[in-house]
Amino acid sequence: MATVLSVSGSPSATSRTARLLRHLDARLTAQGHTVVPLDVRTLPAGPLLGADFAHPDIVRATELFASADGVVIGTPVYKAAYSGLLKSLLDLLPQYALTGKTVLPLATGGSTAHVLAIDYALRPVLSSMGAAHIVQGWFVLDRHITVAPDDTVTVDPAAALALEQVVDQFSTALDRSPSLAAAG
Repeated sequence: MATVLSVSGSPSATSRTARLLRHLDARLTAQGHTVVPLDVRTLPAGPLLGADFAHPDIVRATELFASADGVVIGTPVYKAAYSGLLKSLLDLLPQYALTGKTVLPLATGGSTAHVLAIDYALRPVLSSMGAAHIVQGWFVLDRHITVAPDDTVTVDPAAALALEQVVDQFSTALDRSPSLAAAG
């Protein structure tokens, strides 16, 4: 099966975006994929914002992208676009860091007014980075993500069904990926 890099672009330690991603990581793992989580907020700010390409943590993040077959990119929507934190990381990656990769863009936000951020802000950047296949992205309203005191995540049933379908389509696309077929 595939190796999936699951990237949270949220700057918040209590991020619904990151928790939703970890919830979806479990689904992908259950489908046989190896999932590697990356919370961009854990990278050191100095090297990230100062474009220190040689810093060991930035080098490691770049290596994670290179070794992944597929990438899930999750971001909260701020000002009708993906997070600045995610932008900082994407700017440090090689121009074609997503070449040959299947990518699933996901976004969370407080209003349906932000739903177009995936197609008009995030998708063009992912495409410019050479993604082989960007599957249908998905937007989840913050209020549809509930985090229990034990950190268990529940997604509103109406949103959960559509989200599971998108994740399953991503999983299927990974299984059909030319790079995986050649390796198998």
